[in-house]
Amino acid sequence: MNVPENLQYAATHEWIRLDGAEGTVGITDHAQAELTDVVYVELPKVGAQVTAGQQIAVVESVKAASDIYSPISGTVLAANDALSKNPALINTDPYGEGWIFKIKVEAGEEIEELKSPAQYREQIGGASGAGEGV
Repeated sequence: MNVPENLQYAATHEWIRLDGAEGTVGITDHAQAELTDVVYVELPKVGAQVTAGQQIAVVESVKAASDIYSPISGTVLAANDALSKNPALINTDPYGEGWIFKIKVEAGEEIEELKSPAQYREQIGGASGAGEGV
């Protein structure tokens, strides 16, 4: 599984790429592989206030629907409208064009609670792929 070194990870299989006080969020390669073919994404509302761990979006695949949780507290700055037309971007490019939303980070200390790439690899390395979420 692809686990980029420049991201941080939630136990529920979301990733966040930080750029100052702004973060870009999506689901991991492991999560999209578990879901299989993504057919629909319910995007968060721009301007929504969210807390870390709050359900913010839904990804539906031919296999199942899965809640997506915000890895950090903040305000939704943007949603990836390209996913409305082409939800499969989550499968083909989960760390690039398949991002789900951008967030203004409001509680920087929450970053410390996220997993490093090594910790996330350890989480998904088990035979069961244990963890909450996807």
